[in-house]
Amino acid sequence: MTPVPPSRPAAANGLEFVVITGMSGAGKSYAIKCFEDMGYFCVDNLPTTLMPTFADLASRSMQQIRRVALGVDVREGEYLSHLLDAISELKGRRHSVEVLFLEASDEALVRRYHETRRRHPLAEGNVLEGIGAERKAMANLREVADRIIDTSSLTVHQLKALLIDLYVAPKERPGLATSLVSFGFKHGIPFDADLVFDVRFLPNPHFVEGLRPLDGRHADVRDFIFKHDESREFLGLLKQLLAFLLPCYQREGKAYLTVAIGCTGGRHRSVAFVEALRGYLDDLGFAPTVVHRDAERE
Repeated sequence: MTPVPPSRPAAANGLEFVVITGMSGAGKSYAIKCFEDMGYFCVDNLPTTLMPTFADLASRSMQQIRRVALGVDVREGEYLSHLLDAISELKGRRHSVEVLFLEASDEALVRRYHETRRRHPLAEGNVLEGIGAERKAMANLREVADRIIDTSSLTVHQLKALLIDLYVAPKERPGLATSLVSFGFKHGIPFDADLVFDVRFLPNPHFVEGLRPLDGRHADVRDFIFKHDESREFLGLLKQLLAFLLPCYQREGKAYLTVAIGCTGGRHRSVAFVEALRGYLDDLGFAPTVVHRDAERE
């Protein structure tokens, strides 16, 4: 990977532009998705001559757009030759502009095209000829790039992590959005659940007079559930498992994780376990959203 220079500060009162370009198959489309996840307003293949006009519209937008990622590649055709003029005009209007160039080895690009069975935009014969023609067409743009990233040996997760390191301040970096959901199996498993745990093997407060009309948020219900050794042991095992899994999911680039805990009706045991895990995940730094889907059902 080519060393990259430090990020440029955005101009006062101007927009922060990142122009994402490079070799077809090097990861530009995926990089644009990453920038979108990082809060950038993203546009792919905007004609380069329209970039200054777009900047004016974005500056006046009610959405308060401040950071923009623009995808530019060889498909721009004749517009590609106007890119440097457009960048110069943006800078003249006090906008910050950085060119990010993604490249990869011929071997990596050929392999990716064979795996996806896509046609190279410049290939008239084989893929390798198209890659060679594209390298020549993009040579000048590569020369003026502020950052060059070789993705030959990077997985998509590693590329995303690198882009976050380069373009997002530590305090602004997106974490793993975690949800805890209690539910009743008789009402169906939540369709968006990533992890599902069944607590129907534990003693049921439903059959205890006085506890039936309450739910798992009530102290009496919690005391009944967690006075049993198996409840406390299972809670401890769940905490250990989540403490191991959540950082792994976050490291692999997962944006959302829903942990669903179910009992028979979704009022007692599942609710108590979700409430017990809420504070634990808070302490781990994941600040979960909590939903008791079936707690109010009759």
